[in-house]
Amino acid sequence: MAIKSSNSFLAVALAIASVSFPVSVKADTVNARCDVYPKGQDRATSSAPCSFSQRQGAVSIQLKNGRSYDLRPVGNQPGNYRDQNGRAAYRQAGLGDKGQIYRFATESIYVYWNTSGNGQNSGNTNGNTAARRQPEVGTTVPRLRDLVGARAGQAENTVKERGYRWVKNDNSGYGYWLEGKTNYCVTIKTDQGRYQSIIYTGGPVDCQN
Repeated sequence: MAIKSSNSFLAVALAIASVSFPVSVKADTVNARCDVYPKGQDRATSSAPCSFSQRQGAVSIQLKNGRSYDLRPVGNQPGNYRDQNGRAAYRQAGLGDKGQIYRFATESIYVYWNTSGNGQNSGNTNGNTAARRQPEVGTTVPRLRDLVGARAGQAENTVKERGYRWVKNDNSGYGYWLEGKTNYCVTIKTDQGRYQSIIYTGGPVDCQN
């Protein structure tokens, strides 16, 4: 009798597991809206419903046209990935609680939790898209372009006067700044006492103390 009871319990447990497992998988998948920007472009080539899932750090994005992106976390910094082709990809801040930005080798995907598309950066509705979307990583900051080559000690006050807030420096000659109003992260590379580059950066923790 004890053996029969044990077998019955096992059968019930397996039945519950077979039912609950698909539910747990679906719980990590949400409907979203994805805008796809080719690298270096200010207009989206597509803006359509998509699905987004995340489990144990891995991310999957499925577009309506059938294309999918499978990301596996790498390194010690959150937001750094390798895609299904083994190429580097990363998550970038910039949309707040509205969604997330994923940067790939040849394109960027803006994932919005609001699936209606209202007020989103589709890039196909008006000419203000470039002003509202996150700048491409590695792009020289327009407002500070004239300071490239300037002496760091003299130019630092100018950077502050133009609305940028210093966050930190590292040991490689990079300084990290937050751009006023947009809160975008900017890195300034200093070499031999002069600013060598002033660009937008996309690392998710670059501008955190």
